[in-house]
Amino acid sequence: MFIATHHGLHALDLDTGLTVQISDHSDDLMGFVADPVAPGGFLASGHPARGGNLGVIASSDGGASWAKLSDGVNGPVDFHQMDISKADPSVVWGNYGGLQRSRDAGRTWEQVADAPLGLINIAASARSAERLYAATETGLWVSDADARDWQPAHPADAPVTFVEVMADGMIHAFILGEGLVRRHEDGGGWEQLHPDFEQRFLLYYAADPANPDRAFAATQLGEILTSDDGGRSWRQFGTD
Repeated sequence: MFIATHHGLHALDLDTGLTVQISDHSDDLMGFVADPVAPGGFLASGHPARGGNLGVIASSDGGASWAKLSDGVNGPVDFHQMDISKADPSVVWGNYGGLQRSRDAGRTWEQVADAPLGLINIAASARSAERLYAATETGLWVSDADARDWQPAHPADAPVTFVEVMADGMIHAFILGEGLVRRHEDGGGWEQLHPDFEQRFLLYYAADPANPDRAFAATQLGEILTSDDGGRSWRQFGTD
């Protein structure tokens, strides 16, 4: 499993629990996303170790080497939120001074719209290249109009610490007071998977593409949690 950090990209061996840095690239990767169709392909943004902003950088070899793709609009940008559309992987979203979009896999960018107030995280749809989800301090929102018009995606108006859309269209989000929830983009109601994480809240969520019931999450305490039942029960990684 890959973990983007303030000091470069690391790989966690799920069998041994050992973590190694992928290369001597030690930049602060504030935004990081895997290419949904190109194994070993990553896009990232953030801060160089020497300071400043990275713009958009790319790797095609699992993070062993990186190349500059673009400065973005009014850049070099520092995308803290970014995602690749699973409906059209040439479409990439990022947030820096407003929501920006690329239609050529991150090479050129356009400013699309202001970001929703209190934006925390974004997730691109697996069904439509025009659809974007936004986790904010006031709830979970969705736009079907290239981020220009937003509607509530969940009835709660509490902070949402992450939103993630799987390749099959399943949406996962963590809502304060609700816990981990999910629903499918194609319809149906929200399912509360796990309501009580005690004093923890989830910041990131990932599932094994070969086995979606095997999931991993990172908390605000720096912990990695793992689930073998699709997020219904959790334990700290490395414990039986």
